Amino acid sequence: MSDAKTWPRVAVIGAGAVGGYFGGMLAYAGAPVTMIGRQAFVDAVKADGLFLDTTRFQAPVHVEASTDLAAASGADLILFCVKTLDNENTARQLGPYVAPNATVISFQNGVDNADRIRSASNIDALSAVVYVAASVPSPGHIKHTARGDLVIGPKSARTEQIAEVFSRADIPCRISDNIEGELWTKFLWNCALNAVSALGNARYGQIADDEHARSVVAALIKEIMAVAHASNVVLPNLPDSQAAMKGAMTLSTQLSGAFSSTAQDIQRGKHTEIDSLNGYIARRGAELGVPTPVNQAVFALVKLLEQSAESKP
Repeated sequence: MSDAKTWPRVAVIGAGAVGGYFGGMLAYAGAPVTMIGRQAFVDAVKADGLFLDTTRFQAPVHVEASTDLAAASGADLILFCVKTLDNENTARQLGPYVAPNATVISFQNGVDNADRIRSASNIDALSAVVYVAASVPSPGHIKHTARGDLVIGPKSARTEQIAEVFSRADIPCRISDNIEGELWTKFLWNCALNAVSALGNARYGQIADDEHARSVVAALIKEIMAVAHASNVVLPNLPDSQAAMKGAMTLSTQLSGAFSSTAQDIQRGKHTEIDSLNGYIARRGAELGVPTPVNQAVFALVKLLEQSAESKP
């Protein structure tokens, strides 16, 4: 990382909604940012810049853009934002371009991404818990509708410096000494809500308002909590399933107008991250002897829906 009084050079690997928003906010604040994404994104950014449409401002933002992971060479801070199914392949390809003093942070859904990145490439990745509602209406256009804050950890000189950089870019960033529990808390919301949003083609607010949807969310949460406890994970401020359900409904209200990332992937005919969400719970539950029939059911249904969406012309 660079000195706290200067901006680090930032590379965003996977310039979708999450990478586009956080990388865009850093660039808007003055950081030099290179975004690595698909050709359509690169063409749009080179032609017109990145357009940030946030809840507070709308503005074109200058970023560098490339389809080549080599563009991450020399970066001080690397935001790893690819879909979880691309973790190992991307990490292996990125490894040779990561500077010895660079900090790589996983901005992804799930609880085991940093471990998977390390195993594939020996990149010593950190984890960030990401809370944001954002989408990509068109290449190079980031639409932000709610939140936009991070949790990182554990507390160290490095994480304090990272938090300071994000805070200067008007990105709230909290440091936790229980980052595993924080990851599982966000993971719980994802597993409880994402698949329901996708299967019902419903926004978060619709889930909160529907009695039957809420009952499915409650059943999912009970299983996720049981797997977490069997894994010896301490979920901060969530002593039981009732508290977790209350938190899920609060989050649904905060993000009421948004579709889950899983629903957005289905709508676009793309692969989802369901294997790293409810699929992970089903697999981990089987390993631990914890029944997870509802998570297994929504996992299987989303996989079928995913296949149907991908087969459409």
